[in-house]
Amino acid sequence: MRRTIKLSGLLLALILALVAAGCGGDGDSAAEGDTDGEGGGGEPIVLGGIFDLTGPTGDVGTPYAEGARAYFANLAESGGIDGREVTLSSQDYQYDVAVAEQHYAQYKGEGAVAILGWGTADTEALVGQVTADELPYFSGSLSEELADPAETPYNFLVGTTYSDQMRIALAHIAEDSPGANVAVFHNDSPFGESPLADGEAYIDEAGLDIASYETYAMPGGATDYVGELSQARGQDVTHIVIQNVASPAAQLVSNIASQGLDVQVTCLNWCTDELFIELAGDAAEGVWGVTPWYTANLAEAEEGISAYLESEGQEIEDLNAHFLQGWYYADLMTTAIAEVVDSGDEVTGPALKAALEGLDTYETGSSPGIDFSEDSHKGMTVAPVLEVSGGEWTQLVEPFEP
Repeated sequence: MRRTIKLSGLLLALILALVAAGCGGDGDSAAEGDTDGEGGGGEPIVLGGIFDLTGPTGDVGTPYAEGARAYFANLAESGGIDGREVTLSSQDYQYDVAVAEQHYAQYKGEGAVAILGWGTADTEALVGQVTADELPYFSGSLSEELADPAETPYNFLVGTTYSDQMRIALAHIAEDSPGANVAVFHNDSPFGESPLADGEAYIDEAGLDIASYETYAMPGGATDYVGELSQARGQDVTHIVIQNVASPAAQLVSNIASQGLDVQVTCLNWCTDELFIELAGDAAEGVWGVTPWYTANLAEAEEGISAYLESEGQEIEDLNAHFLQGWYYADLMTTAIAEVVDSGDEVTGPALKAALEGLDTYETGSSPGIDFSEDSHKGMTVAPVLEVSGGEWTQLVEPFEP
C-alpha cells in the first residue's frame, strides 16, 4: 500500500521528537543502543552533496547548495529524525567530472546512503557506479536520459526533464506564433545539448507549425553572443529558446536588445530565476520562462519552509528559486528517510529507493507535485509558462504536459 506523506521532513522530525520526549525514557542510552537504523537514535545517517559553487554554473548552483545546506542545518537543530542525526557532507566540484567522481568515492567511503548531485555530464558519468552501489541520486540535472528506472534505477529527477521543458516551450510557441523560426541557444556542454534532439523530433511528432529549428552553442566564457545572433539572423529567427544558466542568458538578451533584434525569448528552468532579471534589467521584460520550480514571488510558504523563515526573520520572497529547489530536494530525500526510519527498516539505498517510489504525490508549494513510481523516475511531467512583467516573473500559462 502506498502511504501519503504531506508533511515536510522538518515538520515530521519535530513531531517525532515531541512524541519521543513525551514517552519518557533515556534518549542518550537509546542513541547508543540502537545502531541498526530502526529509529529512536543510532548511527548518523550520512548523505553526500556534489555542488557547483565556483564553476561555470555556480551562479545558480550556489543558491541551490545554500538551500540544501540550510535545510539540513535546520533539521539538525530540531533533533534529526526520531533522534537520528542526518548529516550532509558536501563540497564544490567546480563543474569538473573528475572531481565529482572523487567526491562521490569519498562520500561512499563515509557511508553515504544517498547523494545530492548536480551537472548532466557528471551525473551521467556516475550512472554505472550509482547503480552498482545502489545509492539514490538526486541531481540538479534534468536530463531525460536519467529518467528510466530500467536503465538508471537509482537516479531520480526532481523536476520536469529538459526535454519536456523544451516540448512545452515549442508547443506554446507554435500555438502563439504559427510558422515561427526557432533558434535554441544553449550551454556548450551535455547539459546544454540534452534537449536539442528531442525538441527537433517533437516538432514532427506533434505536428507543430514551426517553420525552422536551429541550434547555436554559447561558448563558455564569452563576453557577448553577437556572432551567434548574426547566424540566427540568417535563419530569419523569430523565437529564441535558451538552455543555459542565468548569467549568459542575461548577456544574450542584453545583446538582443542592443542590436534591436525583434524576437521572443524563452528561458528554460536554469535561467528562469531572479538573477536573470537582476542582470538583464529592462532587457528581461517580456521574456517567457518554462520551469518546474517557481520563483520565490510565485511560491507558497508551506509548513516546513515557514518554520525556517520565521526563525530567520525572513519572508519567502527573500529567497531565490534555486534556494527553494535545493531546500525541497533535501526535504524530499528526508521524507523518504523518515518513512524508512518510521517503518523500522535499516536506512539503505534500496530501502530509500522503495520509499521514494512508494510515496504519494509530494507537494512543495514551489512546484507542481512530485511523484515517482517503479516505472518512471520523472518526478514531474508538467510545467507552467511564466513571463517577466514589471520586473518580476508572472504566470502566463498554467502548468501543462506536452
